[in-house]
Amino acid sequence: MKLDEVIPWGRSLEEYKSMFNMNEMDLNKKILGCGDGPASFNFEMTALGHSVISIDPIYKFSAVQIKERIQANYEPIISQVKQNHDRYVWEKFCNADELGYARLAAMEKFLSDYQADDSAQRYLPLSLPTLGFPDNHFELCLCSHLLFLYSEHLSLEFHISSIYELMRISPEIRIFPLVKLDCERSPYIDPIIQEFSERGFQVEVQNVSYEFQKGGNQMLKIQR
Repeated sequence: MKLDEVIPWGRSLEEYKSMFNMNEMDLNKKILGCGDGPASFNFEMTALGHSVISIDPIYKFSAVQIKERIQANYEPIISQVKQNHDRYVWEKFCNADELGYARLAAMEKFLSDYQADDSAQRYLPLSLPTLGFPDNHFELCLCSHLLFLYSEHLSLEFHISSIYELMRISPEIRIFPLVKLDCERSPYIDPIIQEFSERGFQVEVQNVSYEFQKGGNQMLKIQR
């Protein structure tokens, strides 16, 4: 992975709670955040005394490098959002500029936390589909804006292998969103539901209160 291939884009704890239907019991679990990137989720959860480990290959880069990449991507991303205004639901954010300010605020919190003394224990540069954690190391895994969203880039086999790996280290995973970058439903959802249902897992699609991409208001929940 090269840093110039990465688009860092951070989200907040409140967004995670909405995206993943998280209640107070969920917040108190030992959580793995998969693909967190420059989200402020880990920072905010740690400040509240909760346990979160975030994994993302971007964490092999320094805070300075990540910040430079955020700054380089900011205007192109906001410009694309403006050009595709009708693909998004403008309820939480009034417009693309307000969205951008919220993303920058989350990413600034991440960057300050990423340089903290204990950050190396909480931000690990790991990549699916193979992680080095022991079996059942976590109680809940949250996969944000990676699986399904990048269906054009990551194969069905990659998705299945990744989910099996996440189910090895956690009894429950939640994946959001279920749409691709173009806001169309991922073609991998039905094959994955069939694969894991036939293997005895509890699999369900749940509606969530978060929707920014049109149609992107569902998550996939899988339990052992």
